Amino acid sequence: MSNFKHWVSAARLRTLPLSVSGIILAGCFAEYNGFFNWIVFALAILTTLSLQILSNFANDYGDGVKGTDNNQRIGPERAIQSGKISPSSMYNAIKINILITIALAFFLILAAFGVTHFWYAVLFFVLGGISIYASIKYTIGDDAYGYKGLGDLYVFVFFGLVSVLGGYFLFSRQIDHVVILPAAIIGLLSVAVLNLNNLRDIESDLKSNKITIAVRLGFEKAKKYHYFLIFSAMVLSLVFAILYYTNPFNFIFLLVFIPLIKHLKTVNTVDEPALLDPELKKVALSTFFMAVLMSIGYLI
Repeated sequence: MSNFKHWVSAARLRTLPLSVSGIILAGCFAEYNGFFNWIVFALAILTTLSLQILSNFANDYGDGVKGTDNNQRIGPERAIQSGKISPSSMYNAIKINILITIALAFFLILAAFGVTHFWYAVLFFVLGGISIYASIKYTIGDDAYGYKGLGDLYVFVFFGLVSVLGGYFLFSRQIDHVVILPAAIIGLLSVAVLNLNNLRDIESDLKSNKITIAVRLGFEKAKKYHYFLIFSAMVLSLVFAILYYTNPFNFIFLLVFIPLIKHLKTVNTVDEPALLDPELKKVALSTFFMAVLMSIGYLI
């Protein structure tokens, strides 16, 4: 039971709501336009969760074996860093997780396209392979892109564009303009979560030569970058609600602005990276509820 708790901790459950936010929005607009399929939705959620857990395991392994996760690191203790899970056990778990993700992706693509849309299936198999590779290479290997300041781009593309646009395509087999702004909104908020994580870890990352955007910019400029990400997402959500207005409930997502504005005020006053750790959950959950409330606003 104790070992099971260590694996649950390594899976980083608090990151999972953020990972499914894009699929929730994709499913919402698929339902709104008459394309929704429960089987596709369930398999898309499971595949996304599997990818996120794979990414979390890979990050734990990559940062752990490189020594980036050490006693100077702020935030939750990592599995390899603490010695509760060995590098070899984590490496084996990553391999098993890859197989699970491939299996889930296969059934998802089969449910979405069957045997009649062969080239769509091929496209999504390639996209799935790229997603798995990107999840692993964020911190693993000498050329890990998370150590070169490219993590923000990865998160925007995969948590935003691929999740929402790709998710919608699985239902509808087409791309509609209605999902473009939601994809950008979720992408920006997801990057804000990563940037907040990197702001918190800026000192230990610098010492470990993990060159994130936050490290490149420095603490104060990275805070301004953070304001830009969240403010841009808020503005785009307003633009979206105005452009695609159907009823007053479309603006119910404005409730999420309350915790986001409070969060920005907190970040503005913080001068110690360690104090940012509690804010991670707030932004991740705000992103999740942004997706849920935007969905509700168009389905009621």
